[in-house]
Amino acid sequence: MKSIPRRKFIGQAALAAGAGVLASSFKTNLTMADKTFIHHVYFWLKNPGSVEDTDKLIAGLKKLSKVSTIASAHIGKPADTNREVIDRSYAVSWCLFFKNSTDQASYQTDPVHLKFIDECSSLWSKVVVYDSIDV
Repeated sequence: MKSIPRRKFIGQAALAAGAGVLASSFKTNLTMADKTFIHHVYFWLKNPGSVEDTDKLIAGLKKLSKVSTIASAHIGKPADTNREVIDRSYAVSWCLFFKNSTDQASYQTDPVHLKFIDECSSLWSKVVVYDSIDV
């Protein structure tokens, strides 16, 4: 192995590290299919005061979180925050992260998702979905 002076080695290592950081900070030529896809669903229940209905919906969402294309899932209830811009009228929220839009599209037709809709759709009166991708 050829030895190089310490100063030259440090300089080359710094250049290599800088190039790596610079290259990883650029997202070029990404299509929608390459970007993180967030699917956020809000549920309003037909019986908003029913603990049983809320628990059944949450149990269904926990089963649904097993779909293989879901990178990460979060089930939530409205936080106890009160500002003019906050909507706390929903019962349960379901926030999903997918690696890309292809995985999200696969989730939409996954048998586990379709079974969830079949078993739990009678619980809700309204559903609102917000989908977003990385900018």
